[in-house]
Amino acid sequence: MKNKATLLKVLRYIRRYMPLIVLSTVLAALTVAGTLSIPLIVGNAIDLLVPRNGSSSPDLGGIFTYLLRAGIIAAVTALLQWIMNVINNRIAFDVVRDIRSDAFEHIENLPLSYLDTVSSGDIVSRVISDADQFADGLLLGFSQLFTGVVTIFGTLIFMLTLDPLITLAVIVLTPVSLLAAKFIASHTYSMCRKRSETLGEQTAYIDEMIGNAKTVKAFCREDEAQEKFEEINARLEKYSLKATFYSSLTNPVTRFINALVYAAVGVFGALSAINGGITVGALSCFLSYANQYTKPFNEISGVVTELQNALACAGRLFELIEREPQTPEPADAHELTDVQGSIKAEDVSFSYTPDRKLIEHLDLDITPGQKIAIVGPTGCGKTTFINLLMRFYDVTGGAISADGHDIRSVTRHSLRSSYGMVLQDTILISGTVRDNIRMGRPDATDEEIIAAAKAAHAHSFIKRLPDKYDTVIGEDGGNLSQGQKQLLCISRIMLCLPPMLILDEATSSIDTRTELKIQDAFTKLMKGRTSFIVAHRLSTIRDADMILVMNNGSIIEQGRHDDLLAAGGFYANLYNSQFSE
Repeated sequence: MKNKATLLKVLRYIRRYMPLIVLSTVLAALTVAGTLSIPLIVGNAIDLLVPRNGSSSPDLGGIFTYLLRAGIIAAVTALLQWIMNVINNRIAFDVVRDIRSDAFEHIENLPLSYLDTVSSGDIVSRVISDADQFADGLLLGFSQLFTGVVTIFGTLIFMLTLDPLITLAVIVLTPVSLLAAKFIASHTYSMCRKRSETLGEQTAYIDEMIGNAKTVKAFCREDEAQEKFEEINARLEKYSLKATFYSSLTNPVTRFINALVYAAVGVFGALSAINGGITVGALSCFLSYANQYTKPFNEISGVVTELQNALACAGRLFELIEREPQTPEPADAHELTDVQGSIKAEDVSFSYTPDRKLIEHLDLDITPGQKIAIVGPTGCGKTTFINLLMRFYDVTGGAISADGHDIRSVTRHSLRSSYGMVLQDTILISGTVRDNIRMGRPDATDEEIIAAAKAAHAHSFIKRLPDKYDTVIGEDGGNLSQGQKQLLCISRIMLCLPPMLILDEATSSIDTRTELKIQDAFTKLMKGRTSFIVAHRLSTIRDADMILVMNNGSIIEQGRHDDLLAAGGFYANLYNSQFSE
């Protein structure tokens, strides 16, 4: 049933190219008609080898005419077949392109709760490897399935016109091929699906190990990593061998059945020729048709096997495409414009999993332009609160408002573009340094980009790069240090100048001297802008307008630095612990 459902989904994509499919089917019919007419012409030529009407020599003129006709038909048939293959390639790769595009577009709309729990390697494997496998199977299906089916019916019609009795012997043996194909296809599908799933697991593991190579080496985990890889690789080998075993049954089984059909035609045809039922030329023609009749069964069995693999891969793609997307925006979603920066949280509750509470009954009222620091022990909910502000996750209870609008009633684009965000983990894209700084403002001029880099104190190291602002870096930052990567991220914010800022340990990887300069630049940038600062070094947030002290998902204290120290509570203990021996 699952296989059938996947096939129906594939057909919905194929249906868009119905005119090309009709044209391909017509060309397949013409190709088969041309191919099947050649044995008939050759059979007539063979019959002319026997002298007739008292003549002592064969009719060479008639034979030449028949052979010339066969040659012309063969040439036209070859041309039509080439055109058909071009069309089939176009259909197959366009369908895969559409599915890939839908998959990538859907990834963009998937909630972070899904992306945080699924390995990126598995998603990449589905969009790249599974789509390639699907394309190969689909192309083989278009190339051979149409032609094979038309050949079978066309050959039967031609054979029926020659001798219905011999044709009946061929038809009786046909179900054997169908039963063999069904057996092979059912077993191949399950193995191909397991192979695709294991390949995705292996891709994810390789991606993880390469991305964390330094950590693996630092903790001497090479042997354990190799051991786990060998286990996954062994499973992939097992499923691949089983899939190959079942698919490899196709050729010998169908060839055996083909031999039975050919032998039956030979025996019945010879007996009919001896009794004068058909001529020697007709028998030659019939044997050729018998061979052409059985050949498509061999090809179709192989195609069915490949299609099982293709459908297994397509099924994994559709699983991704059909994943529940992020909560859609309401039709009357409001666009945040001229943002002032007032934020209000009313009785907000949130948890990543229902059985583990995190934030409960959080209330907060922030006026425009305030500088808010969020502090607390690891796991208390600081970054989670930032995720809720940006609507990376939706609250499970209560509401968060921006400028008086519930953030669930405004467009995500207008909400997120109102924030400038610098995280402890640097996020860079593959491209030039200029592309990375310009990410938030694609229309920025080179002068504005350089000014932003200077404000972030990144200009000096950029000028030392081989191609300066045109230096190409990878998504991991290439040979840049962690501090230099963070300076590029800060440069983005200096360029965008958003109405609200979120700084999550924004200077954690920067040396103290540069940090002091950037803190000064941040102070100027934050003036008049609502700013949220997540900090572990509490000495950096002493001038905050309000410090929110979080623990176990709740705000347990709030106020200015001096007031909280004087209160001698949780914040005072947290602050003083930084200076204890």
